[in-house]
Amino acid sequence: MPPDLSQEWPLVAKLNDVARYLKTTFVGKDDIIDLLCLCLVGRENLFLLGPPGTAKSALVRALGQRLHGRTFEYLLTRFTEPNELFGPFDIRRLREGELVTNTEGMLPEAHLVFLDELLNANSAILNSLLMVLNERVFRRGRENRPLPALLMVGASNHLPEEEALQALFDRFLVRVHCDYVAPTALAEVLEAGWTLERPAADAAPGIGAEEVLRLQAAVPRVDVSGIRPQYTELISKLRLAGLAVSDRRAVKLQRLLAASALLCQRTTVIASDMWVLRYIWDTDEQREIIAGIVDAVVHADEQPGQHPRAAGHDAPDADALLREITDLAAQWDAPDASPAQRTAIKDQLRYLHGRTQWLTNEVQRQYVQEPLDALWQKALAAH
Repeated sequence: MPPDLSQEWPLVAKLNDVARYLKTTFVGKDDIIDLLCLCLVGRENLFLLGPPGTAKSALVRALGQRLHGRTFEYLLTRFTEPNELFGPFDIRRLREGELVTNTEGMLPEAHLVFLDELLNANSAILNSLLMVLNERVFRRGRENRPLPALLMVGASNHLPEEEALQALFDRFLVRVHCDYVAPTALAEVLEAGWTLERPAADAAPGIGAEEVLRLQAAVPRVDVSGIRPQYTELISKLRLAGLAVSDRRAVKLQRLLAASALLCQRTTVIASDMWVLRYIWDTDEQREIIAGIVDAVVHADEQPGQHPRAAGHDAPDADALLREITDLAAQWDAPDASPAQRTAIKDQLRYLHGRTQWLTNEVQRQYVQEPLDALWQKALAAH
């Protein structure tokens, strides 16, 4: 029997509202925004690779504002000291002979952590960061405390060259390019950039840190077993192609597959949720090879309710959704419609509701949602 996660669907809708809002603010960053939300729900780390001026910091900062939690942001240099990230020793406690860190306003108290120019990290803070990223634990001397961080994002304009930094890079399960937008979208970028100069409206959508924690807690309840044979085969193909997918990474990626299903309001993972494996490359040269291997699996799984990112586009087609709803309404009203057919129609309506939430245009979304709600009410009345 599939798990009942219906109580979490309103929270999923809130997070999808946040994603839509960010997509209207940051032109050409839809893939990054979807991955940020995915990693937020899956509680995994994300690495942004891109040149200066591509809105990496602004994007993460905007998500932090919508998260309604504490955000810690820091630009690393080769001279950054641990105190700058974790806080200094508490002088009052030090006089009493205790080594206790004053972490107020620092990384150990943040819900969202953004480390810019991450690969400038020096050996003095490297070990501490490795533990923070991998175990979500702050350890210093005799201090040992769990971190409240929901999401950790690192950014750099280059990939690691030193072996020590490769270990740091490996702690970021998902990697995505943040590039300049296409010249044809420059006018939209200018308009959106000017809009950012104005304070965000109070009505802008948001989600609380406690609500995100609930979504994270729901992830292990999503059923992954159905696609495990396909997933195992895909990991084997990626390894044969030269991508070093360790057992640890393969296990952790399952959380992101489940998070993809959860964001689509499903309790079961389907093969198309493996779209996220496009973003586990180690080098630029691997990106196209990995995408080809993953897409062969993902595109062969054309199922209702799949994540829009699986198809490689940003949102479902509103006209296509409306046609599907109209066809289902006709099937429901057919005189010879059997109880089994109507049960199947209700299942399809749940999938369509999830896909409708990904429409970025609010007018289109309302236009599609109205007949969908009307048909759903008719289905409930007949129950």
